[in-house]
Amino acid sequence: MFDLEENRKKVQRAVLIGVQDSRMSSEDAERLLDELEELVSNLDIPVIERMVVKLRKTHPAFLLGTGKVNEILALVKELEADVIIFDDELTPAQQRNWEAESNIAVIDRQEIIIDIFSERAHTKEAALQVQLARMEYSLPRLRRAWTHLSRQRGGGTGARGQGETQLEADSRMVRDRIAVVKKELKEVIQHRHVQRAKRLRKPVPTVAIVGYTNAGKSSLLNTLTDAEVLAEDKLFATLDPTTRRLQLDNSQYVLVTDTVGFVRRLPHRLVEAFKATLEEAVVADLLIHVVDVTNPDAEKHFETTMEVLKEIEADKNPMLVVFNKIDALEDPSDRERFLFTHKDALYLSAKTGEGVAELKEAIAHHLNSKYRSTELLIPHDRYDVIAKLHGSGGIRNQETQDEGVYIEGIFPPALSGIIEPFIKK
Repeated sequence: MFDLEENRKKVQRAVLIGVQDSRMSSEDAERLLDELEELVSNLDIPVIERMVVKLRKTHPAFLLGTGKVNEILALVKELEADVIIFDDELTPAQQRNWEAESNIAVIDRQEIIIDIFSERAHTKEAALQVQLARMEYSLPRLRRAWTHLSRQRGGGTGARGQGETQLEADSRMVRDRIAVVKKELKEVIQHRHVQRAKRLRKPVPTVAIVGYTNAGKSSLLNTLTDAEVLAEDKLFATLDPTTRRLQLDNSQYVLVTDTVGFVRRLPHRLVEAFKATLEEAVVADLLIHVVDVTNPDAEKHFETTMEVLKEIEADKNPMLVVFNKIDALEDPSDRERFLFTHKDALYLSAKTGEGVAELKEAIAHHLNSKYRSTELLIPHDRYDVIAKLHGSGGIRNQETQDEGVYIEGIFPPALSGIIEPFIKK
């Protein structure tokens, strides 16, 4: 199999092929190809040509019809390209057929995204998840790596040549490695569940930032919490969830987590692989759905994120929709257009800080509606209880009185058993 990660420096001339089916407009096909080009540029692969092919009927051998196949092969030969990159998913057989006809590497959007994920994963869990996705993607494509041997082996019917033997050995090796990685991943996920359970026992509300990749999620986390999370202007700049503490104006604090960004045509195996990472969104008390208001496909990006949230059963969580990058809006009427379809959305700039105060107020309002305000009178000798209440970050008012310490605040259900004896009737 062509190993993109190992051979990237050798790839100097890429041709991108977009596929426009009957349900897709030409504008949408071009924008998807724009996104693929940005993904490819993240891997420092030079693009020398790109084209969109209209597809009326899917052909099993090459995906495209014979005429278009010959046209692309002629173009690739003329340009002396060394890789063809399809925006659509290719089957293993289609990849083999294209490589046999073109004599150069042929890959698809899935392989590009997996390679980016492989480069950007830093924690052990993310690295294992990407490794698993890569191996599951590669397994049915191993035959590509041994085509040259099968061509040379010859022999009569039923002969078992070197290529076939090596292919079987490699398949077993990959399957064994998949089993090992799944076991390691299970242990890492169990450890994370333990850590998260400990965090949830500390009754601090949690907020997860979700959205399309490059929408400004990490920048928003940095602005809200004065953190220094990597926030580069490129797709999938960060893959690992990062949690920071946010102090709200009412002396309450919450834990805010930045999650991996979504993308259209995200390989399903990566959705599966990153469900563990996205579980932060599943258990969050509140979601902040960030949308890049300057992107022409903002609505489609919103829909893509909602589809993934629905798939991981997080779409029922309370949610604030936030349109980011309003400082870069050239036409003020664009905001009115989004207001028409998203009446309750917030508009802000993570870069300038405009609208961030309103977002903090909205977060506090949502959490306060979930956790009711409670008045307590705690005896002076129960400072262990008072310390736990301070740890929750929900205290709004505290006064020392003769009978004890009066506390008024908003406390999550996890503390109900502790505070019940001290609630003022």
